[in-house]
Amino acid sequence: MTDGYTDIARALLEQHVRHELNALKGARLRKFLSTEVDELFTVMKTLTLNRVTSVDRIMGVIRRTVMEMELDGGIPELAGEMALAVMQSPAQADTRLGDIFDREQASAFVEEALELREHRRRLISEIMAHPVYQELVSNVVYHGLVNYLYEDNLITRSVPGVGSMMKFGKRMANRAVPGLDETFERRLKVWLSDSLPGLISRSEEFLHKALSDEEIRDSVMAAWVSVEDRTIADLQAGLGEIQLQEFVVLGYEFWLRFRNTPYFEGCARAVVEHLFEKYGELPLVELLGDVGVSEAVVKRELESQLVPLVDVLREEGYLEALIRRRLEPFYRSAAVRKLTQSDG
Repeated sequence: MTDGYTDIARALLEQHVRHELNALKGARLRKFLSTEVDELFTVMKTLTLNRVTSVDRIMGVIRRTVMEMELDGGIPELAGEMALAVMQSPAQADTRLGDIFDREQASAFVEEALELREHRRRLISEIMAHPVYQELVSNVVYHGLVNYLYEDNLITRSVPGVGSMMKFGKRMANRAVPGLDETFERRLKVWLSDSLPGLISRSEEFLHKALSDEEIRDSVMAAWVSVEDRTIADLQAGLGEIQLQEFVVLGYEFWLRFRNTPYFEGCARAVVEHLFEKYGELPLVELLGDVGVSEAVVKRELESQLVPLVDVLREEGYLEALIRRRLEPFYRSAAVRKLTQSDG
């Protein structure tokens, strides 16, 4: 007896290792996996979600792996490289927008958006109430009036020389009464300021009536028709490598902050709690079925991914070492020594 083994125990260990290695390859491995998937799904017909885990345990996983896990600085660099590889791939020049999002889908989105009439009215009202828009309207009306008075009204266009005379009169009046032009401008702007609420209100009502469902539908679909045959490369023209990487970095920095907000945790908890409310007392197999995971799907993916991986691990010697680490403590145990000592 050496290293805690009896001769019989060592011989049994070697036979057991060879048996396990042979069982974990080819047809035997596939049969083993198929059988275990069948057995597992049978068990999951009685196991419920509440029995195997809980809301707090799932939230713990989310908190540790999504919210708190330190992310290396290489992640945004890698993401930028991948985004650049996608942008430069031949598929960008070979694919039309309509190939990935057809006209029927665009129309369906438009129809759903048209149902949000209250949101549309509120958006228009908020835009109209914004100071920038009000300043824009004021400037447009002001310059329109000034241009009309001196250059573009019916009289100046119909009667030769009137426009020049009005401009000359304006210059002479300013010379005679310095500041007259500024006074006129100031009074006009005061009038605009007083009239602006009414102008905004009337323009808002006009937009509510003008932006009918039919008008929006026709405008959006006309815009869609103009771009659906353009390639993805055409649509991303002007977006260079530097700009793309900057957007990736901005997105990454946003995610780092966003994942630590109470809002994100609240949303995650709401989703998890709803999942448990709906499936907590149901068999796990029903949850898997509702998300499209069946026995056939699991078997196919194990065949595709796990079987080749096991072959590589066997070639590298890892599989045999794993089996030995698992079995050796048993064959060195006092129980096995007692059973085989008389023959050791």
